[in-house]
Amino acid sequence: MATFKIINKSNNPLPAYESALAAGMDLRAYLDAPVTLQPMERRLIPTGLFIELPAGYEAQVRPRSGMALKRGLTLVNTPGTVDADYRGEIGLPVINLSQEPQTIESGDRIAQMVIAKFERIEWVQSEELGATARGEGGFGSSGVK
Repeated sequence: MATFKIINKSNNPLPAYESALAAGMDLRAYLDAPVTLQPMERRLIPTGLFIELPAGYEAQVRPRSGMALKRGLTLVNTPGTVDADYRGEIGLPVINLSQEPQTIESGDRIAQMVIAKFERIEWVQSEELGATARGEGGFGSSGVK
């Protein structure tokens, strides 16, 4: 298992995997006071977390399915990407898609973070692409079943 540096300025526990096969670690709100979001309101929620990722890694920040389904809270940009050269606080751009005001308390688990390797590429300008069985078939082209 790889180890990466993290600074935790919050009073919350470090992000951790909640089950043996989990890909994501929960991120918690770090607030001085509860924040209430009105329907369709969005706000950047701080976590108190600062991370250092090595080259070739990113942190993907995603909504938690339970928060989205039960409370209508999700992230405005998903998945969000934390690049390896970013050293600022991880902030969560949360939006309330429900019909009622939703309150976020400090310590609430509101997003999840997946650490992923990636590879950088270089484009080669071309006049044609290799053929595939799918071809140009896009949205819905592979059928319903």
